[in-house]
Amino acid sequence: VMLVESGGGFVQAGGSLRLSCAASTQTFSSYDMGWFRQAAGKERELVASINWSGGRTQYADFVKGRFTIFRDNRKDTVYLEMNSLKPEDTAVYYCAANTGATMSPETVDYWGQGTQVTVSS
Repeated sequence: VMLVESGGGFVQAGGSLRLSCAASTQTFSSYDMGWFRQAAGKERELVASINWSGGRTQYADFVKGRFTIFRDNRKDTVYLEMNSLKPEDTAVYYCAANTGATMSPETVDYWGQGTQVTVSS
């Protein structure tokens, strides 16, 4: 499975970005999907996840109320809508596909190449 992210960039604090992750698989709807991020000098952390149907989502506390994850199984794509961005959101954002019970950096089956998000103050 190949995952290709897009939509990263440079934005001022308070601004918005939408990340997209297109999957090259005919079984996209069988994967739970997640967005992780990794800031310079820090470990990769889970931002948000969504189950195969889109019916269940989970968010890290530091993005609740600001970010929204959603998916379109007809387009084999998962999205991360990011609003009210803060400088501390600056990181490389990675898309992930998972078949296991736990969405974590250690258990993810497939990773995208990452897209840089930079938020200026």
